[in-house]
Amino acid sequence: MKPTRILLFIVCCMLGLAVLCLLLPGRIGIGDYTLRWPTLGQVLGQPTASQPMPDTSTPAYAEDWDIPEFPVFMDTIPYDTEEESAPDQRPVAHPMVSVDSTIDSRVYLGSFYAALETAGTRKVRVMHYGDSQIEEDRMTQQIRQALQSRYGGAGVGLVPLVQTIPSRTVHQEVRMNGRKLSAQQGPQRYLVYGPKRTQRTDGLYGPMGQAAVMADSLVQGSEQLQAVVVPLDGGPRYKTMRPIVDSTIAHTRAGDTLYLSGCGNVYGITQETPTGVIVDNIPMRGCLGLVFTKIDSAQLTRFYAEENVRLIIMQYGGNAIPFNDTPSTIRAIVWGLRQQVRYLQTCAPEASILFIGPSDMITSIDGVEQTYPMVPYMDRLLQAMAQEEGIAYFSLYHWMGGSGSMARWQKNGLAGSDGVHFLRSGARKAGNAVAEWILEGMDNCEL
Repeated sequence: MKPTRILLFIVCCMLGLAVLCLLLPGRIGIGDYTLRWPTLGQVLGQPTASQPMPDTSTPAYAEDWDIPEFPVFMDTIPYDTEEESAPDQRPVAHPMVSVDSTIDSRVYLGSFYAALETAGTRKVRVMHYGDSQIEEDRMTQQIRQALQSRYGGAGVGLVPLVQTIPSRTVHQEVRMNGRKLSAQQGPQRYLVYGPKRTQRTDGLYGPMGQAAVMADSLVQGSEQLQAVVVPLDGGPRYKTMRPIVDSTIAHTRAGDTLYLSGCGNVYGITQETPTGVIVDNIPMRGCLGLVFTKIDSAQLTRFYAEENVRLIIMQYGGNAIPFNDTPSTIRAIVWGLRQQVRYLQTCAPEASILFIGPSDMITSIDGVEQTYPMVPYMDRLLQAMAQEEGIAYFSLYHWMGGSGSMARWQKNGLAGSDGVHFLRSGARKAGNAVAEWILEGMDNCEL
């Protein structure tokens, strides 16, 4: 082909693309996908018009929204690091959220602080619920170590009968007749935060939001199981090891092994001491946190009272960010979380509640790595909700450094290449920060 024809073809292509950029918007939705391209002004280096202010109308009730509790995307925790430079942040307008910055929300931990004073004579339980950011006992382990170092106690608290996500603090397995069982071979598991096929209709999920059923769902002869849980953290040894079960299940203990027999629900196994602080790690992968109202209230109320639960930590919000980019949807999710807080306050009236907001999260937007636009908005909404409901709030987003901070964490080997999850080192740093913040409030109890 002659050079002149090649040049003519290139010029025609450029003119066609210029007309496309000039006449059409910068994006078109095609089914579940969005096709984006630069505008003509962006190609020519001209400044773009400021982004319009999102809708600020009052959110509808949660039941009016189609909010998936278990998104199709299953988040995972990468263990590699990837150095990246800090992103070039683009300003994004958000609706105004009124938050009283003069209030130290640790004032709402008064009931928990008072209970810590009695930890020398009785057990004080802390339950840390969250999404995949706390899997492996990450973050929770640092909170547990800090509280137990000061107020006593030992053991990792509650673990499920079947551990499908590896933990850094315990080694766990289920055996039958000396043979190790996989999660598929063991008891049928029901999860309040799982897909519909793993859910039950009676609400009997227990305090961890999951139950393993010892019944005909087991392989033949497995009505007697061995649950082996061996601590790995090297800390002080627990004193008691017992299952949280229906009364129809009997158990005996030999060292780190429990022998279970009978039929019924197993809601977890706990390793602990009769005094001091016990801190449970309860991760719910892929969960938005809108599940507690599905758990039987009488069951929760009884457990929280009998186990002297005096602090409930809720760490949710991150799973909503990648799938929602409109303020109205984020408001509906926060409204739903408000209902969960109120439900837990009813079930555990003696307990304080601490909500830990989502961390900074980055993604590529029009080719630029930057914070998801709804992260700061959700953080402010959650902080406002916490003030209105009288619970404590810790902003991971602001503690990390705000917009774009996740890129710096990646560069320093503290966060994964997905721009969402902490690496173990980052989770350790974040967990220590939360623990120090809690204990600092105890030291200044005049708050």
